[in-house]
Amino acid sequence: MTTEPAQKALTAADIITFYEQFVKDWENYHNVRLQEEETKHKVEIAQQALQMAAYMQQVENFLDIIAGHFEQTDAFLNGLKQTQAVDTAVAKTREAMLRDEIAGLRKLVVDIKVSSGAVTAASSLPVLEGPEEAAVQILSPPTQARRKNTQTQTISAMAQRFVLNDESKSADTIKGTKTTLDLFIEAFGDLPVSQVTGTTAGDFHDLLLGLPATHGKSKSRLPIRKAVEAAKEQGLETVSGKTVKNHFSRLSSLWSVLVQREIVPKNPWMQWSFNTTKKTERRCWTDEELSLLTQAQWEHRGISRRTYAGMVNVALYTGLRLGEICNLRCQDIENVQGVACFHVRPHPEDSWAPKSTAGTRLVPIHSQLIKAGIMSFLKPGQHFLFSDLPTSSEGVRGAAFGQAFSKLKTKLDLPAEITFHSFRHTVSTKLRNQNASFRELWIDRVLGHEASHRSDVLPGNVTILK
Repeated sequence: MTTEPAQKALTAADIITFYEQFVKDWENYHNVRLQEEETKHKVEIAQQALQMAAYMQQVENFLDIIAGHFEQTDAFLNGLKQTQAVDTAVAKTREAMLRDEIAGLRKLVVDIKVSSGAVTAASSLPVLEGPEEAAVQILSPPTQARRKNTQTQTISAMAQRFVLNDESKSADTIKGTKTTLDLFIEAFGDLPVSQVTGTTAGDFHDLLLGLPATHGKSKSRLPIRKAVEAAKEQGLETVSGKTVKNHFSRLSSLWSVLVQREIVPKNPWMQWSFNTTKKTERRCWTDEELSLLTQAQWEHRGISRRTYAGMVNVALYTGLRLGEICNLRCQDIENVQGVACFHVRPHPEDSWAPKSTAGTRLVPIHSQLIKAGIMSFLKPGQHFLFSDLPTSSEGVRGAAFGQAFSKLKTKLDLPAEITFHSFRHTVSTKLRNQNASFRELWIDRVLGHEASHRSDVLPGNVTILK
């Protein structure tokens, strides 16, 4: 039998000792916590001090920088004050000189009136009985007469007088002069010949060089500046240097007469140089060049490679012009007699239309184009088929794509004979080289050319490209 040790009874001294130790332990704990908080506070103060020092350093640097600007501004203001003081002094001097000139002119006018009165009195006929019967003629001020004369000396009026009304001129000369006048007046207006300078001639020179070679050959045509922008965007063939030279020769002939008659002081249309060498002939893409284009890396931040591939495929399988592709809308894809077609047509709401009447047409969508995923570009509520193409500041949609494509072609070291427009040549050549009996009219209708064989009929207005 085990017995538990007897528990010692707590005495008052034991309790007092316990509480004394408890109080000491609590004080020690409190002191430790207090030291921790003080250390933490010191760290925070040190961090704030460092931040404040960095901030003050920034402020000091800023003040150093701004002080220099203040010094420059102060120097500029002092210089401005000095300039203003000089200008004021010069203005006062000029004002005094002008007042002297005005006084002199007034005296001159008075002298002229007196002398003209004396001449009129001396030349009066003796049959007149009194001054009240003398007929007085008021002359127009010289400036008004000069202004009226300038208004009648416009380029069209001078051409009419010295070229178009000249019976010795040939019909070709008159027709060519009218063509040149129409282009100039459309570009710059019917200017007085005195306002036509070398700068004007240079601007006309640059404008003509950018004009598409087909401009004016169809009934409906773009304004001259929009035609130049479209030619640049679509890579169209432009007029030759020989054509520009002919325009300048016609104007130079007119100005030679004006110089001879002292209507104008000089001829701004002379001594211009023109590149009359034969222009680069555009051609089709070869299979090797198309393969190189397919493997190339497209680089444009705003236009995706998917859009680039889609547009090239559309051009290669339809022969559409670059401007027509860029302005395709989702609503322009239609089902005609069970065949998916691009409906190329005017869209007045966007101020765009095909380049000619023949440009409005239905173009069947090739089966390979559908397999390549062209229909995936259709999105609900989307306006344009290729939605990520930007519009230039001149309002031309696709100008950025045309520039990027030209850069890519240059990077691939492809020849100048091929451009984006060469896809049309490729489609045209492929169709004409087919064994199938494709009529010329059908090919012209698909490509949007003016038909040369009007007796042919296109069955159902649809040609399927196999």
